[in-house]
Amino acid sequence: MPLTRRTLLSLVATGTILPAVAARAEDPHKAERSVGSPDAKVTVQEFFSLTCSHCAAFARETIPEIRKELIDTGKLRWVYRDFPLDQVALTAAMVARYLPPERYEPFVNALLANQDRWAFARGVNSTDELWKTAALAGMSRATFDQAIADTDLRTWVLQQQADDQKRWGIDSTPSFVVNGQKYAGEMSYDAFRKLVPGS
Repeated sequence: MPLTRRTLLSLVATGTILPAVAARAEDPHKAERSVGSPDAKVTVQEFFSLTCSHCAAFARETIPEIRKELIDTGKLRWVYRDFPLDQVALTAAMVARYLPPERYEPFVNALLANQDRWAFARGVNSTDELWKTAALAGMSRATFDQAIADTDLRTWVLQQQADDQKRWGIDSTPSFVVNGQKYAGEMSYDAFRKLVPGS
């Protein structure tokens, strides 16, 4: 069955995604991806899909100010949570996790900024376009091929998505959990700042 937004969400909703192999501590591809001080008083989890236009708009219009005013000042720790809405986003999430942690955020931002080029352009192969961006990020072709073929990682990402949907009621992207409280939807910096205690 081809993976589409509808089938992914139905698998999540019905809990029929195959159980994932527990992430081993030594598996760097399953480690948390985050930016900001681990000692920050506020932690935000962002549930995003790399093919979500609202996620792209939020990354373009709001994240730079969040980065400058809240993350870089030590007030906020930002945790990235994969919530792929289709097969293209799932493949991109897997590739992103094969990059070294310090290259993860720039790569994700590049993909979100260039969705029209690699994810939605007519007549292009999204995997080929994804490879071009990964190569610019310093990934070898062998590593790229390993990433997109990693069925264990694929299952793990989908299981994390299912767990997040069940725990937090995530059903759209972008969604956020701020110190345990869920919020949904793209928003301005001023609207987002009001959700962050002490900001």
